[in-house]
Amino acid sequence: MFLGTHTPRLDDKGRLTLPAKFREALAGGLMVTKGQDHCLYVFPRAEFEEMARKVAAAPLTNEAVRAYQRYLFAGTDEQRPDGQGRVAIAPELRKYAGLSKDCVVIGAITRLEIWDAQAWQTYLDEHEDSYSQAREEVLPGVF
Repeated sequence: MFLGTHTPRLDDKGRLTLPAKFREALAGGLMVTKGQDHCLYVFPRAEFEEMARKVAAAPLTNEAVRAYQRYLFAGTDEQRPDGQGRVAIAPELRKYAGLSKDCVVIGAITRLEIWDAQAWQTYLDEHEDSYSQAREEVLPGVF
């Protein structure tokens, strides 16, 4: 389970050092893909494969399904952390997420999310009120 907030920096080669507490779970390989809200999602390989099977099983006759599949699969990069826990973030993915040197990595249970630090702060500022006012219809049975 991925939890917490971490603030690594991109190095000059576009590599990001993964938080130490997540390295074991990601040692077997990981998939970096375009997430929603202009962040990047990082999935352990097995988790991504499970999700990919579900996405691939959707009907190809549906135009929205085809578009989603293309966007997801074309924008995914397979990585394996090096000995220091670094992964290279592809230039296309860095551009999509607007990553600068200062990044934020958040745990989101089944995945990590990589955000540009300023974009993450803006997201938090914009969504703080909705989080504090979450009701039953947002999270049924939780509150």
